[in-house]
Amino acid sequence: MYQGFVKVALGIPEVRLGDCRRNTLAIESLIAKAEGQGVEVVCFPEMSLTGYTVGDLVQQQLLLDNAEQSLLRLMEVTRNLNVAVIVGLPFSHEGVIYNCAAVLQGGHICGIVPKSFLSGHKEFYEKRWFVSGRDLPRDTMVRLCGQNVPMGVNLLFELGHFTFGIEICEDLWAPIPPSTALSVQGAEIVFNLSATDELAGKHDYRRQLVMSQSARSICAYVFVGAGYGESTQDVVFGGEGLICENGHMIAQADRFSLKEQLLVTDVDVNTLRCERRVNTSFSFARRQSLAEKGRYRRIELEASYDNDNFQLLRTINPLPFLPDASNYDERLQEVFNIQSTALVRRIAHTEAKTVVLGVSGGLDSTLALLVCVRAFDAMHRDRKGIVGITMPGFGTTDRTYTNALALMKSLGITMREISIKEACLQHFKDIGHNPEQRDVTYENAQARERTQVLMDVANQMNGFVVGTGDLSELALGWCTFGGDQISMYGVNAGVPKTLIRYLVRWYAQHEADPDTATTLLDVLDTPVSPELIPAETDGTIAQKTEDLVGPYELHDFFLYQMVRYGYRPKKIYYLAQHAFDGHDERVARYSGEQIRHWLTVFCRRFFAQQYKRSSMPDGPKVGKVNLSPRGDWRMPSDASSAAWLDECEELGA
Repeated sequence: MYQGFVKVALGIPEVRLGDCRRNTLAIESLIAKAEGQGVEVVCFPEMSLTGYTVGDLVQQQLLLDNAEQSLLRLMEVTRNLNVAVIVGLPFSHEGVIYNCAAVLQGGHICGIVPKSFLSGHKEFYEKRWFVSGRDLPRDTMVRLCGQNVPMGVNLLFELGHFTFGIEICEDLWAPIPPSTALSVQGAEIVFNLSATDELAGKHDYRRQLVMSQSARSICAYVFVGAGYGESTQDVVFGGEGLICENGHMIAQADRFSLKEQLLVTDVDVNTLRCERRVNTSFSFARRQSLAEKGRYRRIELEASYDNDNFQLLRTINPLPFLPDASNYDERLQEVFNIQSTALVRRIAHTEAKTVVLGVSGGLDSTLALLVCVRAFDAMHRDRKGIVGITMPGFGTTDRTYTNALALMKSLGITMREISIKEACLQHFKDIGHNPEQRDVTYENAQARERTQVLMDVANQMNGFVVGTGDLSELALGWCTFGGDQISMYGVNAGVPKTLIRYLVRWYAQHEADPDTATTLLDVLDTPVSPELIPAETDGTIAQKTEDLVGPYELHDFFLYQMVRYGYRPKKIYYLAQHAFDGHDERVARYSGEQIRHWLTVFCRRFFAQQYKRSSMPDGPKVGKVNLSPRGDWRMPSDASSAAWLDECEELGA
C-alpha cells in the first residue's frame, strides 16, 4: 500500500471445462502479469480451476483430485511472489463437496472459504452437488495439499495494512450477504468469485447490486465472473468484471470478450477508513456485532510491497466539486434548487417583504442574485422585492460596475446605487487613518461599510441581507470579519468557487434571456477581485485574488481532500500532482513546487481563519463538504497548524 492505495486485480481466464491443467496455465499467466504490475491481491472467477459448468463431473474423484493438484501447482508458483491469489475450486471434505475460494500466498494456502448460499432455482442446480459452508464449525481446519488450512465462512485475511474478505456469487444476492458481516468485522475489500450468467437486462441489475453493496458496507468490492469457455448449452457467461469503491464504479472489464482479461486498479483504503470513521451508522452496526467477533478468524498474510515503484493507475479528478458528465445538467439544476428552496423557506419564515444584497458585478454576487430571482419566481413574487445595491468604492472598475447595473436591469429587480467613498473617507478621518496608506485597514473599512449599508437598507425595507460569500472564501478566510463575512442568510456558503463558475455558465446557457446571458458571460471572464485597491491607470483590475491567495482550482481541490476524507498534506500533495499534471484541459498544469507552496498557504490560512467560520451565518449545505460550525466542521479557533505545516515543509524533499 502506498499513500493509502492498494493495487488489486481481477483475472478472467479462458477456461476449458474439466481441464484443470490447461486452466492452471491460464491462471499462472495472469498471476505473473499481476505480479509485474505490483498487484497485491488478484482474484479469479468461481470454480476457475475446473470451470463452473462441469455439471455432474464435479462429483468425479478424478476432477476433484486434479483440482487439488492444480492448487498445489499454484502454491509453488506463488512461493517467490508477493501477490496474494484467490482461485475458485470444488473441495471435498468429510464426504460432501463445497464450492470454495482458496487464498494462496508465498507457497502457502492461507485459508479456504466455502460458498454460503447455493443457487437452486431455475437454471441453477448447485444444491445437487454442493453443501453450504454456513454449517461448518467456526474453528474448522482441513487437510489440503499437505497443509492444515483454516476453512469457513468466517475468515478475514489481513495483509498487514488492510483486511479483505471473500464471498461467492449467490452470497451477494442473499437478503443479508456475508459481505455485510465481513465488512462490519473489519474487511475493507471484499472479493466475490462469481459465475453469473447473462440475461437481457441482468447486467444493469448486477452492476447496481455491486455498487449498492459497496456503498452500504463502505468497502471496495471486486466482482469477477466466469467468461469465455464456460458451457453455452443453456446459458451464456459474459465475463463480468466490476470493481467498486463505496458505491462508485472505478473499473470495469469488457463483457463478452473472447480473450483473457486482467483488470488492475487502485483501491483507496484511506478513503474507506475515513468514511467509516465519520459514519455513525457503521460504528453502531460494528458495536452491535461485537458479540459475534469471536466467530471470525483473522489470518495474517505477509505484507510485501514496493513503494519505490508504485504507479497510480486511477485518474484523479482535479475538480472534485463538479458533477460527472453523465448527470451534469441534472446536478447543477439540483444545486440551484437547493439554494433557492432554502431561501424560499427563510423568506416565508421571517415574513420578509424584500431581500437585499450587494451586486458587485463579480461571480459570487451574481450567483446569489440568480438564486434570489429563482426563489422569488418560485413564490410567484414580483422581482422588484429583490433589492440589489451596487456600492462603488475606491477600487471599483467600469467593467464590474457596468455589469452589475446591466445584470440588475435585465433581471428586473429593484436597483440602487450607494457610493461608499465619502463614508469611508469620513471614517478614515474619524480614526486618524491616512487614505494613502492602502493597508488592511483601508481595505476592510470598505467591506464593513458595505455591510452596514446593506443591513440598514434591509431594516428600512422590511427585509434581510442575503450573503454572497462562498465556500472557498470561507475555507481561506478571504473575507472581512464583521464585513462580508456576515449576513442574515448566506446562500452561497456551501458552494465552492470552481462550482460557481459552472453554475453561472449553466444559467447563461439554459435559463437566461440573451441580454442577461451576455452579461453573465462577461462576468465569467472578469478576474476575481474584491476591488478594494484603486484600478490600474488603464482602468483594469489591480487586485486579483488568485495572485494573492493562489488558484481557486488548487484550493478547492485541497479543501475537498482535507475535509471530505481527512487526508494529510503528504497525500493531498501526491494526489494533486496527478490531478494537475496536464491531462485535464479544464485546469492549468502545476509543478510540484507550486502545489507545495499553495498547499502550505491553504493549511496556514485554513487554521488561522477558523474564527471567521465559527461565527458564520446560516446557509444551506449543498454538497458533501461544508464548513458550517453547527454541522460539518467543528474546530476550535485556536487549533495549532504546526503538524500540517511541518509536513508541508517536507514535501518534495
